[in-house]
Amino acid sequence: MKKLIPTIVVLTLTALFQSCFAQDTESYSKVANKLIELINAADYSGIENLFNKDMSEALPLDKSTEFFTGLTSHCGKLQKLDQPKRSVEETMFPVHCERGLLDMTLALDAQNKIAGLYFKPHVDTSKPAPKKHVTELSFPFKGKWLIVWGGDTIELNHHHDVPAQKFAFDIVGVDEKNETHRGDGSKNEDYFCFGREILAPADGVVVEAIDGVRDNTPGSMNSYCLVGNCVVIEHRTNEFSVLAHFQRGSVAVKAGDQVKRGQLLGKCGNSGNSSEPHLHYHLQHSAIFQDALGIKCGFNKVVLVSDGTAKANYSPVKGDIINAE
Repeated sequence: MKKLIPTIVVLTLTALFQSCFAQDTESYSKVANKLIELINAADYSGIENLFNKDMSEALPLDKSTEFFTGLTSHCGKLQKLDQPKRSVEETMFPVHCERGLLDMTLALDAQNKIAGLYFKPHVDTSKPAPKKHVTELSFPFKGKWLIVWGGDTIELNHHHDVPAQKFAFDIVGVDEKNETHRGDGSKNEDYFCFGREILAPADGVVVEAIDGVRDNTPGSMNSYCLVGNCVVIEHRTNEFSVLAHFQRGSVAVKAGDQVKRGQLLGKCGNSGNSSEPHLHYHLQHSAIFQDALGIKCGFNKVVLVSDGTAKANYSPVKGDIINAE
């Protein structure tokens, strides 16, 4: 089975971080403001000139162009920087954008060249996520599925460093032999979960419904529409389910709809930042992706295929095969 690349990773780029003991706040602010100016001007060659050798090798012009194009497409113009927060090896600037707030972390080398760069959704620690959800959740499908990513560590869950997706799951359907696809897996139709029904995990109100994003060819991902076809459901204050990568044209609800547990939302697909058909699911404390924090969730009425035990309020981990009622 192919390894799934983490989904819905919102505007995140990592490169080589090096020590920056000699740099002061003024140096960082100068480079950060120049970087923002070049991003807004779509001057990608100019951005490359700010990188040191290692950074340029880690992020050559073709890749940086793709990344920064996606950044501005998703967030709009980068409008201003707040005061930086320093640590020994890097400096973080909150960045106000047309459509949200990001945290931009910089590391500079001794020549004030960019040695590391990292964008992620801004985390507002003044409004922490609930430690435990109140809504009773059911797995959003029937039949047998494999947890590809899930758990409380980066080793188990490649979403773990993204605040909203800290406890997210990537889930693929399997057959009676626990295989994920037939043949060589080169077509979406090879995958047993492609086209399977995705169901509402609990009652709620749809606050976001996206449809019309094409399904990828397996192995190719759409970085410009990260969630692909997606449904977001508000179950109660501070509890929102995010279900992503639906098959194009299959989303059966719209924003404002009241939904009931087990109601059809759409069909499993391969749209957005997805390398093969699967469902991405997580629970977050806000409807706004870039402002949200993840909530660890447990599901009722599931059976672990490994030993046949029924579980209630169970939070699965990577490698579990689940039978959902």
